[in-house]
Amino acid sequence: MSFETKNLRNVVLLGHSGSGKTLFVESMLFESGAITRRGTIDGKNTASDYTKIEQDRGNSLYSSLMHVEWRGNKINIIDTPGYDDFVGEVIASLKVADTAVMLVNASSGVEVGTELLWEYIEQYQTPCLFVINQVDHDKANFETSLEQIKSRFGPKVIPFQYPLETGYGFNTIIDALRMVMYVFPADGGKPEKEAIPESEVGRAHAMHMALVEAAAENDETLMEKYFDEGNLNEEELAEGLNIALANQEIYPVFCASGQRNMGSGRIMGFINDIGPSPADRPHPLNTNGKPIPPDSKAPTEIFIYKTTTEPQVGSVSYFKVYSGTVKPGDDLINLGKGNHERISQIFVSEGKNRETVSSLKAGDLGVTVKLKESHTNNTLATKGVTSSVEEIHFPEPRIRVAVSTNNQGDIEKLAKALHIMHEEDPTLIIEHSAELKQMLLYGQGQLHLDLVKSRIESLYGISLNYHTPNIPYRETITKEANEVYRHKKQSGGSGQFGEVHMRIEPYHEGMPEPHGLNVRNKEIETLPWGGTLAFYWCIVGGSIDAKFSNAIKKGVMNKMTEGPLTGSHCRDIRVSIYDGKMHAVDSNDMAFQLASTAAFKAAFQHSGPQLLEPIYDLSILCQDEVMGDIMGDLQTRRAIIMGMEREGHYQKILAHAPLAELHDYSSSLRSLTQGKAKFSMKLVDYQQVPPDIQNKLVSEYQEHAHDDH
Repeated sequence: MSFETKNLRNVVLLGHSGSGKTLFVESMLFESGAITRRGTIDGKNTASDYTKIEQDRGNSLYSSLMHVEWRGNKINIIDTPGYDDFVGEVIASLKVADTAVMLVNASSGVEVGTELLWEYIEQYQTPCLFVINQVDHDKANFETSLEQIKSRFGPKVIPFQYPLETGYGFNTIIDALRMVMYVFPADGGKPEKEAIPESEVGRAHAMHMALVEAAAENDETLMEKYFDEGNLNEEELAEGLNIALANQEIYPVFCASGQRNMGSGRIMGFINDIGPSPADRPHPLNTNGKPIPPDSKAPTEIFIYKTTTEPQVGSVSYFKVYSGTVKPGDDLINLGKGNHERISQIFVSEGKNRETVSSLKAGDLGVTVKLKESHTNNTLATKGVTSSVEEIHFPEPRIRVAVSTNNQGDIEKLAKALHIMHEEDPTLIIEHSAELKQMLLYGQGQLHLDLVKSRIESLYGISLNYHTPNIPYRETITKEANEVYRHKKQSGGSGQFGEVHMRIEPYHEGMPEPHGLNVRNKEIETLPWGGTLAFYWCIVGGSIDAKFSNAIKKGVMNKMTEGPLTGSHCRDIRVSIYDGKMHAVDSNDMAFQLASTAAFKAAFQHSGPQLLEPIYDLSILCQDEVMGDIMGDLQTRRAIIMGMEREGHYQKILAHAPLAELHDYSSSLRSLTQGKAKFSMKLVDYQQVPPDIQNKLVSEYQEHAHDDH
């Protein structure tokens, strides 16, 4: 069955790990009749966690698309992972959703993960409702959780419900929107509707009037009615709340127990009645900044928000229909690549189970298989459409490892497999580093990379090993040195001759010209790896012909690319060529190139050589009670604490730390805080390596170079 745009609801479930999303989805599917039996985590039979690795770990690692039919509407539900390592799955899901449902654990309240997810909700301007879940937990505290939500997310947070009792005795919800009390049977399911007890009427009525006021504020007609009559009927209330929710003027709060199936049916009813359809939301923009109306009669345009590979199936593409109607047999053009893609089949999804459909209309979510060259972030459209849907912007990686295989013959196969995985998951980045002589893999955290390793080994049969990556050190100098080097080679026929007189100095912008030298020409070059080479030609009188200048500079660059100390790139050096000798027959470019390389290497050793290391800016969001542990750990990593500041209920620690000390930081932070802290990092500077570490690194490099010879 194909649903009209106005009858669609696209919902993404968000929440910190442990907030109970997976079991809440089970209740939603069960209440709608989409499944006949609710699965459990221990039973490894839930609809959304259907991959073996998720079942073995007992956690969601991928986003999962499901749908229910509810009173003539279709509600698409995307369940997302709670771990920050898989934030790419979350962001992609938010891109195509029209409503976010943020689950908060009633015993933990607002957590670091909740705060970070909110940043993405604000980025996409997604309507959001909160569900305080697990109110049946013996340590549940609905009121504290509600206050935390209000405190962190502002005055637009409005409770629609509250539990009469929390903990194991939870079975009753007072609903201020409908002014009724729901009493659930012991095993959950459909509740009985009862009158609100006299003791609760005052609180419920006050909450109800706050909802009426919020609904009236967004429509002049409703506002007039509210002022005239002091209330709104059920239909008017729904109309006003729909506008308020769609425009992010309210953030409703509900309560539930996903595990005991209490409250999910009422929340689905609210999503169905009040939640915005794709037609109610501001139209998304294309790459030209123009809106794309969700019109099922317009030219077809679909956007792939997620790609994965399945055994026996191959490429599986999850998409949203942004406009038009997509049908099997449609020939669409990949607007980014220009290639044609034929849509062979279209499915709606229930986790791992898929059902074929004859068409999907604007606003709907679906699945297709075996696209040849189309992946995440690609737009497919009918001929004549020229502008793509705006792409998803994924966060920068926070962890890197070097990769290898047990069998060197598998290197090419591994590179191809990782490339496919990058196309599926753009938060995974592969780099073949000529500088470090390693293949590097970048991801969001250790769990993210562990998942990649598992998939590479199971899908492609390649053994994948992770190693500590080499550090991109830089080499520079701290004082001036002069060097003369003569390259002379005679072996029958014409020989090679070149003599170079060179001065090298530390370079910084605005420094005075070289003392005692007559500068004839200078080149200030920004190096590809950062820093500067200032190359000065100071020869007067033609002791070396200026035509050899480029060869001499090339010889310097050869050594700067692989520095004398540790083979790292050199930076921030001024090289002045002030004298030399040449031979009318034997001087050539190669002779002067070799002479300048040797002169630079010798001068470098006498100019106070200094190794520099990359320093990263760390930003860590954590709870108060783990601050001491985190700061103690940072001190063991040679980090400098730059400051601390309050962010919501959390502390943000700002520090500068050397990359060499951060290889295992993702795992260590998770271990220190039981997963209740998040961090981001970015390169900020290069600074001097401490002398003892420099001596050790130089010694290791020289030993390695000696062994190679």
